[in-house]
Amino acid sequence: MAYHLDVVIRLTKSLALTSAMLIALAFQGLHAQDGEKLFRQNCSSCHRVDKDMTGPALKGVQERWEGKEDLLYKWIKNPAAVAEMGIPYVDAMLAEWMPRGGLMNAQAVTDEEIDAILDYIEKWEPPVAATADAGETEEAVARDEGISSAWLYIIVFVLLILIFSLWGVRSSLSKLQKALAEAEGEELAPELSFAEKGKIWLWQNKVFVSIAGILVLVYFVTLGWDALMGVGVYTGYTPDQPIKFSHKLHAGENGVACVYCHHSALKSKHAGIPSTNICMNCHKAINEGRSEEGTADIQKIYAAVGWDPDKQAYTGEEEPIQWVKVHNLPDHAYFNHAQHYVVGQIECQECHGQIQEDYTVAGQYSPLTMGWCINCHNETAVRMDGNGYYDEVHRRLVDNNKEELKKYLEDGTITARELGGWECSKCHY
Repeated sequence: MAYHLDVVIRLTKSLALTSAMLIALAFQGLHAQDGEKLFRQNCSSCHRVDKDMTGPALKGVQERWEGKEDLLYKWIKNPAAVAEMGIPYVDAMLAEWMPRGGLMNAQAVTDEEIDAILDYIEKWEPPVAATADAGETEEAVARDEGISSAWLYIIVFVLLILIFSLWGVRSSLSKLQKALAEAEGEELAPELSFAEKGKIWLWQNKVFVSIAGILVLVYFVTLGWDALMGVGVYTGYTPDQPIKFSHKLHAGENGVACVYCHHSALKSKHAGIPSTNICMNCHKAINEGRSEEGTADIQKIYAAVGWDPDKQAYTGEEEPIQWVKVHNLPDHAYFNHAQHYVVGQIECQECHGQIQEDYTVAGQYSPLTMGWCINCHNETAVRMDGNGYYDEVHRRLVDNNKEELKKYLEDGTITARELGGWECSKCHY
């Protein structure tokens, strides 16, 4: 009995230790993930991990502030206060970087969030270039498509030869039949025209013709329906723009948060087209692209704001960029970016796709139809816990004794539809 009890105790301890390790690993992964997200939200507009921008590269920041860790945290939260302390290291840093971008803004982050950001910076590794692989993949795909097309052409050619051969055989048999009939002195039936032959064939195959006619009618009705349903739907619309802005480079590789450029989405119904002044926050220091085309596009930004990169001064001669609008909603439809992004906590990718992987200015990813919106309101669960906007709604649903309110909590989630997201006036004026 004692032996079995000892085995049970050992197994329990082993399971407890394993669980603790798994939980620790989970928290560690979550910590790193949160650090990357926090870095993109708070730091990526001025800093990169491995390269100087408006601010210095952050790789090795903990070593540079070694022995002054508490001061580093104070600096991140309140740079102006630390700048007035007269600390030699801080003064030297300000002398080097203040002329480039001014004094850093105070960041509204906690110590735990700073820990997560520093942990992400310490563990950051440069992305592995995959250009050659991508090129080989594209070449392989093109080769496969070429092979498939070649086989298709061969099959079509063989079928055409077979059809003409059978037609020739049929004509030869018909002529032979006529010759035999004439030789035996039989009276030949008068030659019928093609139209008369067709009428006879249709009459003899009434059932087949009826079914085929119905199928053809349904096919063309379906084509017409699809065409009508596509009126005003421009999924995939990606017009040429005056500047070939790369979301993959900015939002993907450099990790610039969407709302840094489209800041109107935080407080307005419109996300807005970023002003060139936002571009200049980084491109005062970055005047060369990865290619000649990229460098030429940066020069277009300078021309738009009237910036002379040689003199590092504004000339006052501006040439506004004429962007082409992509997303257009009907005048009677209402949509609010702040309501969805800030209150609803919907990520940009839900409607715009994986834009951080797009080499160009965004095209229209979603259909933006009424059915698409209705379906989203019907399926999307509202994040109420910890969301100040819905605290009062959540309290009423939990505390109220009315059955019509309690039914919304039966499945543990509340959708936008259950909060009135299907009311006509929510989206239509």
